[in-house]
Amino acid sequence: MAITNTDTKVVTGTVRLSYTHVFTPQSIDGGDEKYSTAILIPKSDKVTLQKIKAAVDAAKEQGKSKWGGKIPANAKTPLRDGDEERPDDEAYAGHFFLNASSKNKPGVAKKVGRTPEGKPKFAEITDTTEVYSGCYAKVSLNFYPFDAKGNRGVAAGLNNIVKVQDGDFLGGRSSLNDDFSDTEFEDDLGEEDYLN
Repeated sequence: MAITNTDTKVVTGTVRLSYTHVFTPQSIDGGDEKYSTAILIPKSDKVTLQKIKAAVDAAKEQGKSKWGGKIPANAKTPLRDGDEERPDDEAYAGHFFLNASSKNKPGVAKKVGRTPEGKPKFAEITDTTEVYSGCYAKVSLNFYPFDAKGNRGVAAGLNNIVKVQDGDFLGGRSSLNDDFSDTEFEDDLGEEDYLN
């Protein structure tokens, strides 16, 4: 049976984004510039985790042609356990995570209603502050086999992102409203009074 792109594609449930670079590509460790994000998947989201496992298995089958006809015993897979690999990071507790990237800019949008046919309707997000490390989204991924310098396995390609809700910033960044919500401002001072 031939493996198709639909076999290796996954649309996640609600996940949290971390190390998010979806508006401007970044170079990691001197490599090619890519758009990327880490995706934190709650361990309770069994549906998304099953879809990822099936897509990774399909990508391994695709990889046989690159890997000499068989799946390497030590083939790398993208899904990792946050409790084991990031024990000191509370955002990763209770989650699996993977890193997804693309040389092409992903579609980044939010749902703004429904079409007359009942399908979701989306609006592109262009404000680079609206999608950030810590917000929640649904993400379209494509899993593919790789063979690079002796490393063989499956990686996650980043297709599209739909933001579903805000969340606390990850990485120590705070919001403008949080920083200044209790600060008093002299609203009645004119510009001349302020400068004197």
